[in-house]
Formats: sequence, C-alpha cells, structure tokens
Amino acid sequence: MSSSYLLEGEETERLFFRKVLPSDFDAWLPFHQDKRSSQYWYGLPQDPKTACTQQFEGIFERYQNNTGGMNALISKQTNELVGLCGLLLQEVDDKMLWEIGYSILPQYWQQGYATEAATACKIYATQKQLAQELISIIAIKNLPSIKVAEKNGMKLNRTTIYKGNTVGIYTVHLS
Repeated sequence: MSSSYLLEGEETERLFFRKVLPSDFDAWLPFHQDKRSSQYWYGLPQDPKTACTQQFEGIFERYQNNTGGMNALISKQTNELVGLCGLLLQEVDDKMLWEIGYSILPQYWQQGYATEAATACKIYATQKQLAQELISIIAIKNLPSIKVAEKNGMKLNRTTIYKGNTVGIYTVHLS
C-alpha cells in the first residue's frame, strides 16, 4: 500500500528516497552500534540488534497503518544507504502532529544530508498540503539535530516530556 506521506520516488541533489526494506537492516545496524547515535535519548535497548529490530518493526507498522514513515535515503553517487528521514504522525501532549524525523549513519554526519532530506520533507508536505505545520521532536541536548531543524526554518515552540525524554518541539508553519 502506498502512502501519500511517504516520499517514495522523490529525490534531492544527492539522495533518492525509497521505502525502507528488511534487507536494509545490516546497513542500518551501525547506527545503533555507535553509542553517539543514542547519547541524547533515554529508554532505547542497549543491544544494537534489539534497538535496530524495534526501529524496523516501528517503520513497517507505520507503513501498514498509513501513519507516515521513514524513507531510506540512498546516495545517488554510491547507491548506499546514508540515513532515514520521513514524515511521521506523532502524538505529543495529546495532540496528533506531523513530524519530520531524521537519522543519519555516523559516517555521513556533518555532510548536510539530514538538512537536505528534512528540507525535502518540508517541501513535499507543503506541495501536497499534508499539514498546516510540521514539528521535529528533539532531545534538548541534541545540538546537531537542533541545527538541522533551525536550517529547515523551524523554531523552538516549547519543551515537553516525550517517551520519558525532555525534548524541544520545533515547529514550522507551512504556507
């Protein structure tokens, strides 16, 4: 089933967007093996394979329930998985909101991929008129993710507790 919230088939200057596949597991596992990836987020499984399995189960559940989902970000240059990014329906403080979520494999950090992909999500949501605003849920100490949100035109709206973590809710209004 195709979802209007997935960017399947979209592309940016350096990236192709496609659905995450079960075969992406081994390529994504290094994200969970690098302790820096989860240093700002509490409550994740310590075992990298368990954490990766939980994340993939969540991705495929979203696809099934049509609640948005992460897209695999594939490098046009190397055809390798660079990261995950997508539009996700999230419940925050008893409200259903559309989030731009993004995670990049550590070897591709600080190369602009998260900003490129997150910006593509914002443009896509604007063009498809999917929501009046988008959020990003970011742990308050996660400065790299905060910078991505700010480069994408988002501003800190408020802080709250989300899944046991103190987070900033960054918001951008779509026109």
